Amino acid sequence: MLRVGLTGGIGSGKSEVSRRLAARGAVVVDADKIAREVVEPGTPGLAEIVEAFGENVIRPDGTLDRERLGAIVFADAEKLKVLNGIVHPKVGERSEQLQREAPDDAVVVYDVPLLAENNLAPLYDVVIVVDTPDEVRLERLLRFRGMPEADARARIAAQASREDRLRIADIVIRNEGSLDDLDAQVDKVWQDLSARVSAKG
Repeated sequence: MLRVGLTGGIGSGKSEVSRRLAARGAVVVDADKIAREVVEPGTPGLAEIVEAFGENVIRPDGTLDRERLGAIVFADAEKLKVLNGIVHPKVGERSEQLQREAPDDAVVVYDVPLLAENNLAPLYDVVIVVDTPDEVRLERLLRFRGMPEADARARIAAQASREDRLRIADIVIRNEGSLDDLDAQVDKVWQDLSARVSAKG
């Protein structure tokens, strides 16, 4: 099994790369997606959040009101710690389960937005960085996500710099061109990863 850490700044196109690797046969473990799954209606995670923060963080349809919960925890470091204490262990367990269920010769890709920020590179056999110039990322956030420019700039500034990310990269995918260009690069990367699995075997 090959453990691959995939990262990139907001607006870099990391999710596009993740989708393309999955389509080629990678087992993708997406921490953000799992974090949403473990607090869906009926889960122990959601019950624990209600117990800690009250019924007012639940929408009328029974789902978690992320905006309301976010407003509570981001204004109070202790409350954020409580929330992380509920969610992080469940994300960890589910990630481990997905890894255990993967075939022995699988390429397991961990989609980790804050890999550089949290110094997680040593956990992986290979680190892939999706690298995109900041001005291209800014334009994407404004055009495709409709973010106000000040918010988009703040989000980019809050993350690791391009240099910090590139420093930990074993493989770099440059994503500032067309989707066809991205596809061609992912093809090459997939061949590389598959060869590494064969070499390990």
